[in-house]
Amino acid sequence: MEADLQTFLARTLVLIPAYNEEASLPGLLAEVRAHLPGATVAVVDDGSADATSAVAHAAGARVLRLPCNLGVGPAVQTGFKYALEGGYDYLIRLDGDGQHPPAEARKLVAAMQAHPTGLVVGTRYGSGSTYHGNWLRQFVLKGLAVFVSIICRKRITDPTSGFWLVARPLLRCFALHYPSDYPEAEAIALLRRQGFSLEEVP
Repeated sequence: MEADLQTFLARTLVLIPAYNEEASLPGLLAEVRAHLPGATVAVVDDGSADATSAVAHAAGARVLRLPCNLGVGPAVQTGFKYALEGGYDYLIRLDGDGQHPPAEARKLVAAMQAHPTGLVVGTRYGSGSTYHGNWLRQFVLKGLAVFVSIICRKRITDPTSGFWLVARPLLRCFALHYPSDYPEAEAIALLRRQGFSLEEVP
């Protein structure tokens, strides 16, 4: 199993969009090295005013620096293009603030290996979840989840999660077309319209 994981990670780019994350990146990148060994790591510096790029470079990550702050959608799409042009078969997205534990990414990999699909989403809900947002956030997220589920004709529990594992065929789609506003929810709707499938993992 460990050999299969190593083979998978050798074909994987770990994408970390970051904006002013110099404080969180050292710990996050150390966790990535520990739990996702062999994967290439790229940090997209979305026009940070701090030392995000320098910290990422010092930790051994490849750095893609945008000239100004464009927002999470364009930053992530930059990473998709980089992965596609670099010939990677998979991309794991982790947010630069450390909210997505790299150790948990192994669950996404296991799901992709067991049942290949276009996208595996790490959901904050489901069996074993300890996530509890405030009541207003939960209300909004549940309403959005119902709306996206109707569009996708599939139950979606966490349409705003950015904890993703993307396979290469879908990378091609997202490299060309990726939403700027509410990117995760819109992207899920887009991929279903294009005939791709997705799975959620708690």
